[in-house]
Amino acid sequence: MQHGVVSSEQLAACDMSRNAVRSKVELRRWQRLHRGVYATFSGPPSRLALLWAAVLSAGPGAMLSHQTAAELARLTDKQSDLVHVTIPGERRVMKTAGIVIHCSLRAGRAQHPARLPPQTRVEETVLDLVDAAATVDDACSWVLRSLQRRATTQAKLAKALAQRRRIRWHRELDQLLTLDAAGLHSILELRYERDVERPHGLPRGERQYRYQRGQHNEYRDVYYKEYRTAVELDGNTYHPPETRSDDTRRDNFAAEDGNVTLRYGPLDIFSLPCATAAQVARVLGRRGFAGEHPCSPGCPVGVQRATLPAKTAMPVRSTAAPRPRRTPQKTSATRTRPPASRAASPRQATAAARAPAPRR
Repeated sequence: MQHGVVSSEQLAACDMSRNAVRSKVELRRWQRLHRGVYATFSGPPSRLALLWAAVLSAGPGAMLSHQTAAELARLTDKQSDLVHVTIPGERRVMKTAGIVIHCSLRAGRAQHPARLPPQTRVEETVLDLVDAAATVDDACSWVLRSLQRRATTQAKLAKALAQRRRIRWHRELDQLLTLDAAGLHSILELRYERDVERPHGLPRGERQYRYQRGQHNEYRDVYYKEYRTAVELDGNTYHPPETRSDDTRRDNFAAEDGNVTLRYGPLDIFSLPCATAAQVARVLGRRGFAGEHPCSPGCPVGVQRATLPAKTAMPVRSTAAPRPRRTPQKTSATRTRPPASRAASPRQATAAARAPAPRR
């Protein structure tokens, strides 16, 4: 249940003496992970075993929170190097290497009622990360990511936010969570132009471009007519997939006419504007555009195009008929000379000397 990790208090409750525990550690049957926390095996501990050890080392009421809880709730795909643990505000614990301790007066209400290892609720995890965010964009990205991955709902986040009045970026999050799909869509259009198009030298696409197919008029959020490329900004990315079936059919019809459709959600615009611009630039570049540029030294826009080897011109063979070769004419001055006599070998010279002279 605890992935083979136990605390000294749990061992004492099972009537196991300290000498018995010390003996198992000295014989290397067990291993000590933290002070008062042991692994009842000798091999390397798993990730969950290390998380259990961090929670048990912090004592009663401790729970995983912040980036570590986000990892368990699949709000992020990256493992945190440090393990974040929240304890009740009235308690104090000793510092432990690799563990970050947070104190909260509402730890009891923040803990998830069923998940193990003990961890904060998804809504509390999102708000903890929002409170620790350095910029409003980072704060909004955690909210939008939790909605896109369907870890929670807009109503649950708004209810949890109402209970935490002193949280950082409260006003901005309150506006974000009260927006409907249309309001969020308008923000995405403004941020696309401000953070994606202009800083990276992309051409300005036509907004709400009317595209006629048969007897029906369809509208594209951003359309690059010269390059036959459309960009759709989905403000309702976290809605159920069946509500986006019409968009899928529209994209398929556009592909029949030779148009490319790129779709981006709030997370792509708020948190990954450079990566979004790089992808748009690559698609436009394959259709003739070549004016993009990075917005900063670490921006990926234009990097792939700059690293491509220059194309060398292939030699072109002449199509003219080859000239006939001229054969020199023989003259009296260029007659062939008779071959010179070959010099006799030493063996032939010796045989000639031994031969008898002819009689006279």
